[in-house]
Amino acid sequence: MKPTLINTLAVLLPVLVGAAPTPTAERDISSYSETITAQQIAAIAPNSAKSCADRADKSAPSECADAQQAATNIAKSFDTYKVTSPAEQAAVISLMAFESVEFLYNRNKVPGVPGQGTRNMQSPAFNAKYAESLNVAVSDDKAQTLDKLLEKLEWDFGSGAWFLTTQCTTDVRSALQSGSEAGWERYITECVQTSVTEARKEYWQKATKALGAESS
Repeated sequence: MKPTLINTLAVLLPVLVGAAPTPTAERDISSYSETITAQQIAAIAPNSAKSCADRADKSAPSECADAQQAATNIAKSFDTYKVTSPAEQAAVISLMAFESVEFLYNRNKVPGVPGQGTRNMQSPAFNAKYAESLNVAVSDDKAQTLDKLLEKLEWDFGSGAWFLTTQCTTDVRSALQSGSEAGWERYITECVQTSVTEARKEYWQKATKALGAESS
């Protein structure tokens, strides 16, 4: 995946290191807010602290999610895909915050690639793989596949953790878990396959601080 800020996503082929984990048993989704909090999300993506009624794009009002929705569903994704490293969690959250414009969007806007979306703005090709992992029927119409993935906030916000755990190599994940800037840069360039920018780095720095994942 090569996500860019609501932009074209070039499809490359990272190394597949394993099948998607089997989702954990259901429990009250509110319990997940104890592991990633709305306050942490707001520290990373300040605009998400505002009500969607106040900040949603009028052309796509249903795409907006607030800090509490983000926190609960991101926490559930970390539980489902067993992402326990704070450094990995920070990297995934910062990627989603950047790509979705602080959880304002879950569909590509410019140039408007059909089927590109979820909170980390995955390409249609990766959304097809993600859908298959969820036993969601994949349509020849890429936009329809995305529509199905966006039917549940859990799936919408789960794509970042799914991508990390199924599309990044063990070596990249090990480097990322160190909490170092070099490790994060490898995640961005080798797994996400996009460029490190100051804007991306700022979100990552806020995320590592909010989650206590700063390297010593």
